[in-house]
Amino acid sequence: MTDALRLGVAGLGTVGCALIQLLARQNTLLEGRCGRPLSVTAVSARTRGRDRGISVDHLDWHDDPVALASADNIDVFVELIGGDSGPADLAVRAALKSGKHVVTANKALLAKHGGALARLAEENSVSLNFEAAVAGGIPIIKAMRESLAGNQVQRISGILNGTCNYILTRMEDDNLSFAECLDQAQQLGYAEADPTFDVEGFDTAHKLALLTSLAFGTQINSAQIYVEGISSITPQDIQAASELGYRIKLLGVAQKLATGIEQRVHPTMVPLEGHLAQISDVTNAVSIDADAVGNVTMSGPGAGGDATASAVLGDIVDIARGIMLPPLGISVADQTPYVKARMRAHEGGYYIRLTVSDRLGAFASIAGRMAEAGISLASIVQKNREGQPEVSNGPETKTVLLITHQTSESAIREALVHIRADGHIVGDPQLIRLEKA
Repeated sequence: MTDALRLGVAGLGTVGCALIQLLARQNTLLEGRCGRPLSVTAVSARTRGRDRGISVDHLDWHDDPVALASADNIDVFVELIGGDSGPADLAVRAALKSGKHVVTANKALLAKHGGALARLAEENSVSLNFEAAVAGGIPIIKAMRESLAGNQVQRISGILNGTCNYILTRMEDDNLSFAECLDQAQQLGYAEADPTFDVEGFDTAHKLALLTSLAFGTQINSAQIYVEGISSITPQDIQAASELGYRIKLLGVAQKLATGIEQRVHPTMVPLEGHLAQISDVTNAVSIDADAVGNVTMSGPGAGGDATASAVLGDIVDIARGIMLPPLGISVADQTPYVKARMRAHEGGYYIRLTVSDRLGAFASIAGRMAEAGISLASIVQKNREGQPEVSNGPETKTVLLITHQTSESAIREALVHIRADGHIVGDPQLIRLEKA
């Protein structure tokens, strides 16, 4: 029988423990599918004596993950530590340099150092697999590296963060504020004590950067992604979207244009009849538009111990079977430099919410500024504080909702600068893209 594939697991949190349990539970099945046993031989974590619901007494223990990465009794280093630098980065580099295959769920590390790590893997003829780094249990990395290799991808869009999707779902279903839904998410363990990384869109941006590189053969560039989170979304925005036939989702979008690559993360109103509008709670979804296959959409659990462990284990199985591909789909040497596309018109139009001072000439001035910027308005709706159409003299400020026809974001932002300078609005405008049906 072929010798066992020996695994060293760094990080014994939710995913690490779920992986060890899954390996034990599926031991016989995995040996049959891989043609060899899979065996965890060594582990590393910050605290040795902690009760994790699993026994690691029979495994070699390393306080330092870098030492584990270089250990003689492992063939694959599984990095589940997290973070874009420090121990995770040092340990992954040590493993690759010592000829160990690496499996990681660390999108932040790859978004920052993915090119260098991929090159290191290629130089040492080892695998760098990261299925679990994007969209949890959805096998999107494998699909893009293998199944869709014969396609030229034009566009990727997706719901890539379960925390944000849960919050937006609860805001709509329960008519709650962002703050109330965030508190629920934290209580359920869907959001961290400091949720900034998730709710302000940075987690989605890191995942999008990896998908963009795989899709278009470009160098990873997370610094060029336009990022906007969901903390400014209000129940009134949720209600307005529903009335217009849309639902608000935080999307990551990347597309190839004649002038370069466009990457953006922001709240988006998606048509209610579309597939992405049906993705609720912590579920993720990725939609790919390509020349040969057309549109492919995959959805599934975006987080959680078992789902993420499943993705990690899929990468390990590939290594056990001897499957080794360039980490980023093509050799790092063949990647093209990332070129950011010029800003263009958004085909679906925009939703704009303004808090407007209730004084003579304010509305006419706002409409005039939009016209000066070449923006055609599809509708203007004036609402009172309760979100109902205004029928009489009311408070000192009123909410005005504008829906535009196709235009560019630069034109809208230029108009809003003038509107703000005119002194007609209070607070920050809300600006949300509308995706075409």
